[in-house]
Amino acid sequence: MRSKCPSPVFHRTRILSLIKPNIIIAVAFFFTTPPKQEPQNFLQSEQSITQKVHGLCTKDCDVDGALRFLDHLRLFGYQPNSLNISSIIHALCDANRFAEAHRRFLLSVSSRCVPDERSCNVLIARLLGSKNPDETLRVIHFLYDVKSEFVPSLVNYNCLMDQLCSSSRVSEAHRLFFDMKSRGHFPNVVSYTTLVNGYCVIGEIGLAYKLLDEMCKCGVAPNSITYSVLIRGVLRARDIKRGKELMSKLWERMKEEEDVSVNSAAFANLVDSLCREGYFNEVFGIAEDMPQGKSVNEEFAYGHMIESLCRAGRNHGASRIVYIMRKRSFTPSLVSYNSIVHGLCKEGGCMRAYQLLEEGIQFGYLPSEHTYKVLVECLCQESDLQKAREVLQIMLDKENVDRTRIYNIYLRALCFINNPTELLNVLVLMLQTRCQPDVITLNTVINGFCKIGSIEEALKVLNDMMMGKFCAPDAVAFTTIIFGLLNVGRIQEALNLLHHAMPQRGFSPGVVTYNAVLRGLFRLHQADEAIDVFNCMISSGVVADSATYAIVVDGLCESNRIDEAKRFWDDVVWPSNIHDNYVYAAMIKGLCRSGKLNEACHFLYELIDSGVTPNIVSYNVVIDSACKLGMKREAYQILGEMRKNGLNPDAVTWRILDKLHGNLRK
Repeated sequence: MRSKCPSPVFHRTRILSLIKPNIIIAVAFFFTTPPKQEPQNFLQSEQSITQKVHGLCTKDCDVDGALRFLDHLRLFGYQPNSLNISSIIHALCDANRFAEAHRRFLLSVSSRCVPDERSCNVLIARLLGSKNPDETLRVIHFLYDVKSEFVPSLVNYNCLMDQLCSSSRVSEAHRLFFDMKSRGHFPNVVSYTTLVNGYCVIGEIGLAYKLLDEMCKCGVAPNSITYSVLIRGVLRARDIKRGKELMSKLWERMKEEEDVSVNSAAFANLVDSLCREGYFNEVFGIAEDMPQGKSVNEEFAYGHMIESLCRAGRNHGASRIVYIMRKRSFTPSLVSYNSIVHGLCKEGGCMRAYQLLEEGIQFGYLPSEHTYKVLVECLCQESDLQKAREVLQIMLDKENVDRTRIYNIYLRALCFINNPTELLNVLVLMLQTRCQPDVITLNTVINGFCKIGSIEEALKVLNDMMMGKFCAPDAVAFTTIIFGLLNVGRIQEALNLLHHAMPQRGFSPGVVTYNAVLRGLFRLHQADEAIDVFNCMISSGVVADSATYAIVVDGLCESNRIDEAKRFWDDVVWPSNIHDNYVYAAMIKGLCRSGKLNEACHFLYELIDSGVTPNIVSYNVVIDSACKLGMKREAYQILGEMRKNGLNPDAVTWRILDKLHGNLRK
């Protein structure tokens, strides 16, 4: 059979068609052998190729296209120049393809295509973005072999040392420091500060002090950041006396520092260190005295103290900084203020948060939606409805807010308390203020009524929705009502809604609805009715999930129908391949509760033999059962099996075993 491989002429034509007309001269050079090539034309060709590669890498962000283009040209003898390589390396770094960037640079250097010293340093600076100092050092050492006169810039040396120190490889960073000096660089304050910080991080405070002395002898004056990183190391070593001495030097150095950004960074570093190590009184002292004077912007200083205290969980302390600021006629940023209010709510300090809200309104503060949610929930849990209503009104007066959403958040907060009257009052208030309740509003109200047992009110709301007074109910509304009815023992009404009302409204009950029904029926010890509902669910084509199986297994075990639970596991759950740790724990718990510890252990071990890895909860259930029976040897045997399977005991495990020893001592 005749080969259909295209001729060389076809290849040449195809390659030429891929290249713009102004580059054709460059490619044609490889297919013809004229006596001489005009120098000017050759330079234009080279320039055109370089521009093409640069455009693909920068404008088009298509580094792969640039690589393919160069590969095509290589077929005809073209060798990429240093500008091509630079464009490729920059584009790969922009795409976070640092491993390939390192490899391409190494290949370029090995083929003796090496950019000039300045370009090499620019490329090394880009490669340092990989945070992989080993690979970057490999490139640098390769450059030493090929281009002996090459020396990395001082900035690149400093960055490499910082990356090594960040990995606690301070001794390697120090060797690089000596290498830098041997190649003619004079270390600057950044070089020394980087090493000082590295030694402080690994706890070598003595070596850090030696470096400080060395830099002073070499005529390099420590700056504010140098002192701040040394203070951090000293505070970590719990040497507060020496820390205070260094802070005094820091304040003096700040007054001499010309670069404001250096002072700001040093101050932030100091405050972070004090908060991290728990020296909060020192922070308050700085806020009162401001020993740095005008060398750090006061608003920045206060703002960072607030931020650091909030990050450390000291929101009450942050509010104290606000008090100091206000006393000096400074206004905290709204973001910082919101962080304090939010943090106080999370800590249970909603009364202080409410007080700050009232004070903040005077300078334009309004809580974010998330902070509002946390605050009203906290106030409702404290049963302070008056303040919760006031917060609601503050949010409703806020411009450009979704009023329905604001009401919904408040209604959800009301579900924490037993107050059906307030739920209805809010619903009426929405209608009076022409704020139309949506389905989320009404579902929240129904859920609130069901939670507090006011099922009649919930049914009235559902009936109004079905009658068209509000928006139509959805599956969530029906599911909530059904579960609420089951909670108060009204089984028949719940099943009527499930089997009749939902289908009539065009809703097919899903697995979530069925799970709610099954949970409610088993809780009422209606195991037969629950199994009927389960069978109905399967016959309706609804696929059970692991939560369904966990509910059924746990319910059967709670109903003392352990044999039926085992058959359900063997015939339904295991063949379905839909089971998780909740199902395993339910089965094991049921066996242990029935006094079948050996069967529970066999079940656990069979799971492991089948390739299933139960979590620590299942093991703890079995260990707890063994301990309650006083079976110390068996408990520790199960503990050993747990460790063999790659699980370590947790706090619950040790607490269970401690009770075992307590029982034995008694």
